[in-house]
Amino acid sequence: MMRKALLMSLLLVSPLFAAPQRQNWIEILVDGVPRPEFFARGNIYVEALKGKEYEIRIRNPYPVRVAVALSVDGLNTIDARHTDAGSARKWVLDPYQTITISGWQTSQQEAKRFFFTNESKSYGAWLGQTENLGIISAAFFRERAPKIVYRDRQPMSQNAPAGAPRENKDARAESSMRRDDDLAATGIGRGVDHPVTQVWLDLESSPAAMVNVRYEYRAALVSLGVFPRPQYRDPMQRREQASGFCPVP
Repeated sequence: MMRKALLMSLLLVSPLFAAPQRQNWIEILVDGVPRPEFFARGNIYVEALKGKEYEIRIRNPYPVRVAVALSVDGLNTIDARHTDAGSARKWVLDPYQTITISGWQTSQQEAKRFFFTNESKSYGAWLGQTENLGIISAAFFRERAPKIVYRDRQPMSQNAPAGAPRENKDARAESSMRRDDDLAATGIGRGVDHPVTQVWLDLESSPAAMVNVRYEYRAALVSLGVFPRPQYRDPMQRREQASGFCPVP
């Protein structure tokens, strides 16, 4: 039986524990395999693969429950809203639990898959929210007391529209001014079963930690200096050095 994911939205209070090292708190998965991470310019980068679906794996490193505000391209993965981390709806993880989020939650039973695309075809462009494309952010809020105060099993309001994105005039105009095919963003894809249950927790007032992962296509990572530039050899120089026979051994 599939275990329902938990999501919530209430908070309060002060720190309890020292933060552990932030290794593998969130990972970007393609075909179930974590994408390699590259550290440069003070950021964490992963290489996006155009057209590929991806998932986000979140790990709770604390001995208490946490609520994680998770956004993709600045949009909350639960309701697609652009808010501060404190007021955002959050995913709830038990102590040391790991969960995998495969898309934006569009109802209490279904999510729409994440996939890498360009800016003009992104979910953010469809919603007119293009200021924060290319970043995945997670804010970890610890529970003050490991106790469920209230459980609500009523259907979740469907704030995120479902279906195929429609073309956005502003996105068309913006893409005409630059080659956005070279810039990665996230689309809203096919629907998958992802049942959730809403709970209410008493949280610390500030996040215990925040983790950002930036994603770009290879050409952009080369341009940023994250990847080395490929060595270019003049084809005429190669041709001029060609010989008709193999050298004598």
